Amino acid sequence: MRETSNPMSRYRAPGPKSSPYITAEGAADIRAEIRQLWKVERPEVTAVVHEAAKNGDRSENGDYIYGKRRLREIDSRVQYLTKRLEDAKIIEDKPRDPSRVFFSAWVTVEDQDNLQQITYRLVGSDEIDANQHWISIDSPMARALVGKSVDDEVKVKTPSGERYLVVTAIRY
Repeated sequence: MRETSNPMSRYRAPGPKSSPYITAEGAADIRAEIRQLWKVERPEVTAVVHEAAKNGDRSENGDYIYGKRRLREIDSRVQYLTKRLEDAKIIEDKPRDPSRVFFSAWVTVEDQDNLQQITYRLVGSDEIDANQHWISIDSPMARALVGKSVDDEVKVKTPSGERYLVVTAIRY
Protein backbone atom coordinates (compact mmCIF):
# COMPACT_ATOMS: atom_id res chain seq x y z
CA MET A 1 0.00 0.00 0.00
CA ARG A 2 1.32 3.43 -0.89
CA GLU A 3 1.46 6.25 1.55
CA THR A 4 -0.38 9.28 0.31
CA SER A 5 0.20 11.50 3.33
CA ASN A 6 3.92 11.96 2.66
CA PRO A 7 4.34 15.12 0.53
CA MET A 8 7.64 13.76 -0.83
CA SER A 9 5.97 10.61 -2.11
CA ARG A 10 6.21 9.90 -5.85
CA TYR A 11 2.57 8.83 -6.02
CA ARG A 12 0.21 11.34 -7.59
CA ALA A 13 -3.51 10.78 -7.79
CA PRO A 14 -4.76 10.66 -11.37
CA GLY A 15 -6.24 13.87 -12.71
CA PRO A 16 -9.85 14.22 -13.67
CA LYS A 17 -10.86 12.22 -16.72
CA SER A 18 -11.24 14.30 -19.87
CA SER A 19 -14.51 14.54 -21.76
CA PRO A 20 -14.91 11.85 -24.42
CA TYR A 21 -15.99 14.31 -27.12
CA ILE A 22 -14.16 14.76 -30.40
CA THR A 23 -15.03 16.60 -33.61
CA ALA A 24 -15.45 14.71 -36.88
CA GLU A 25 -12.22 16.34 -38.13
CA GLY A 26 -10.38 15.18 -35.01
CA ALA A 27 -11.62 11.62 -35.47
CA ALA A 28 -10.47 11.70 -39.10
CA ASP A 29 -7.03 12.91 -38.00
CA ILE A 30 -6.74 10.04 -35.51
CA ARG A 31 -7.76 7.52 -38.17
CA ALA A 32 -5.17 9.01 -40.56
CA GLU A 33 -2.44 8.74 -37.90
CA ILE A 34 -3.36 5.11 -37.19
CA ARG A 35 -3.27 4.35 -40.93
CA GLN A 36 0.12 6.10 -41.34
CA LEU A 37 1.65 4.24 -38.39
CA TRP A 38 0.21 0.83 -39.26
CA LYS A 39 0.40 0.81 -43.07
CA VAL A 40 3.51 2.92 -43.70
CA GLU A 41 5.87 3.25 -40.73
CA ARG A 42 5.44 -0.18 -39.16
CA PRO A 43 6.20 -2.14 -42.37
CA GLU A 44 9.29 0.04 -42.99
CA VAL A 45 10.62 -0.51 -39.45
CA THR A 46 9.80 -4.23 -39.62
CA ALA A 47 11.88 -4.53 -42.80
CA VAL A 48 14.83 -2.76 -41.12
CA VAL A 49 14.60 -5.04 -38.07
CA HIS A 50 14.41 -8.11 -40.31
CA GLU A 51 17.56 -7.08 -42.20
CA ALA A 52 19.38 -6.16 -38.97
CA ALA A 53 18.49 -9.53 -37.43
CA LYS A 54 20.33 -11.26 -40.28
CA ASN A 55 23.58 -9.55 -39.26
CA GLY A 56 24.25 -11.80 -36.29
CA ASP A 57 24.90 -10.46 -32.79
CA ARG A 58 21.76 -8.54 -31.88
CA SER A 59 23.06 -7.20 -28.55
CA GLU A 60 25.34 -4.70 -30.30
CA ASN A 61 23.24 -4.13 -33.41
CA GLY A 62 21.92 -0.54 -33.25
CA ASP A 63 19.46 -0.94 -36.11
CA TYR A 64 17.97 -4.01 -34.48
CA ILE A 65 17.75 -2.46 -30.99
CA TYR A 66 16.35 0.86 -32.25
CA GLY A 67 13.96 -0.90 -34.62
CA LYS A 68 12.52 -3.13 -31.91
CA ARG A 69 12.07 -0.11 -29.65
CA ARG A 70 10.36 1.83 -32.47
CA LEU A 71 8.04 -1.11 -33.17
CA ARG A 72 6.99 -1.12 -29.50
CA GLU A 73 6.36 2.64 -29.68
CA ILE A 74 4.28 2.30 -32.85
CA ASP A 75 2.24 -0.60 -31.42
CA SER A 76 1.67 1.31 -28.18
CA ARG A 77 0.58 4.47 -30.02
CA VAL A 78 -1.77 2.55 -32.34
CA GLN A 79 -3.30 0.77 -29.36
CA TYR A 80 -3.77 4.08 -27.51
CA LEU A 81 -5.32 5.85 -30.52
CA THR A 82 -7.62 2.91 -31.29
CA LYS A 83 -8.87 2.88 -27.70
CA ARG A 84 -9.38 6.67 -27.74
CA LEU A 85 -11.40 6.39 -30.94
CA GLU A 86 -13.53 3.55 -29.54
CA ASP A 87 -14.30 5.56 -26.38
CA ALA A 88 -14.86 8.89 -28.15
CA LYS A 89 -18.21 10.44 -28.88
CA ILE A 90 -17.89 12.02 -32.30
CA ILE A 91 -19.90 15.24 -32.53
CA GLU A 92 -20.83 16.01 -36.12
CA ASP A 93 -24.09 17.94 -35.86
CA LYS A 94 -24.63 21.56 -34.90
CA PRO A 95 -26.39 22.07 -31.58
CA ARG A 96 -30.13 22.73 -31.51
CA ASP A 97 -29.45 26.31 -30.42
CA PRO A 98 -26.50 27.61 -32.48
CA SER A 99 -26.82 31.02 -30.84
CA ARG A 100 -25.20 29.57 -27.69
CA VAL A 101 -21.71 28.22 -27.10
CA PHE A 102 -21.34 24.44 -27.10
CA PHE A 103 -18.74 21.86 -28.09
CA SER A 104 -16.99 22.50 -31.45
CA ALA A 105 -17.99 26.18 -31.55
CA TRP A 106 -15.68 28.94 -32.68
CA VAL A 107 -16.16 31.67 -30.08
CA THR A 108 -14.83 35.19 -30.50
CA VAL A 109 -14.35 37.03 -27.23
CA GLU A 110 -13.16 40.50 -26.40
CA ASP A 111 -10.87 40.91 -23.39
CA GLN A 112 -12.20 43.82 -21.33
CA ASP A 113 -8.73 44.77 -20.03
CA ASN A 114 -7.02 45.34 -23.38
CA LEU A 115 -10.01 45.25 -25.79
CA GLN A 116 -8.23 42.56 -27.83
CA GLN A 117 -10.39 40.02 -29.68
CA ILE A 118 -9.45 36.33 -29.83
CA THR A 119 -11.33 33.46 -31.45
CA TYR A 120 -11.21 30.10 -29.65
CA ARG A 121 -12.53 26.76 -30.79
CA LEU A 122 -13.84 24.35 -28.15
CA VAL A 123 -12.53 20.87 -28.98
CA GLY A 124 -11.77 17.52 -27.36
CA SER A 125 -8.58 16.89 -25.40
CA ASP A 126 -7.00 15.08 -28.38
CA GLU A 127 -7.39 18.12 -30.64
CA ILE A 128 -5.89 20.93 -28.55
CA ASP A 129 -3.71 23.29 -30.60
CA ALA A 130 -2.44 26.46 -28.92
CA ASN A 131 -1.28 27.96 -32.22
CA GLN A 132 -4.83 27.86 -33.61
CA HIS A 133 -6.44 28.75 -30.24
CA TRP A 134 -8.18 25.38 -30.08
CA ILE A 135 -8.87 24.79 -26.38
CA SER A 136 -10.11 21.76 -24.51
CA ILE A 137 -13.78 21.63 -23.63
CA ASP A 138 -12.53 20.76 -20.11
CA SER A 139 -10.42 23.93 -19.74
CA PRO A 140 -11.52 26.70 -17.36
CA MET A 141 -11.98 29.07 -20.33
CA ALA A 142 -14.25 26.63 -22.20
CA ARG A 143 -16.24 25.79 -19.07
CA ALA A 144 -16.88 29.50 -18.54
CA LEU A 145 -17.98 29.96 -22.17
CA VAL A 146 -20.32 26.95 -22.54
CA GLY A 147 -23.94 28.01 -22.66
CA LYS A 148 -23.19 31.69 -23.20
CA SER A 149 -24.63 33.82 -26.02
CA VAL A 150 -23.39 36.87 -27.92
CA ASP A 151 -22.92 39.91 -25.62
CA ASP A 152 -22.73 37.74 -22.48
CA GLU A 153 -19.98 38.66 -20.04
CA VAL A 154 -17.71 35.90 -18.76
CA LYS A 155 -15.33 35.87 -15.81
CA VAL A 156 -12.48 33.36 -16.13
CA LYS A 157 -9.93 32.51 -13.45
CA THR A 158 -6.47 32.09 -15.01
CA PRO A 159 -3.03 31.62 -13.45
CA SER A 160 -2.32 35.31 -14.11
CA GLY A 161 -5.55 36.40 -12.41
CA GLU A 162 -9.18 36.89 -13.33
CA ARG A 163 -10.06 37.90 -16.89
CA TYR A 164 -13.29 39.51 -17.95
CA LEU A 165 -14.45 38.68 -21.46
CA VAL A 166 -17.45 39.49 -23.64
CA VAL A 167 -18.67 37.00 -26.24
CA THR A 168 -18.82 38.88 -29.57
CA ALA A 169 -19.46 36.04 -32.07
CA ILE A 170 -20.32 32.33 -32.20
CA ARG A 171 -20.15 30.07 -35.23
CA TYR A 172 -20.19 26.35 -35.98
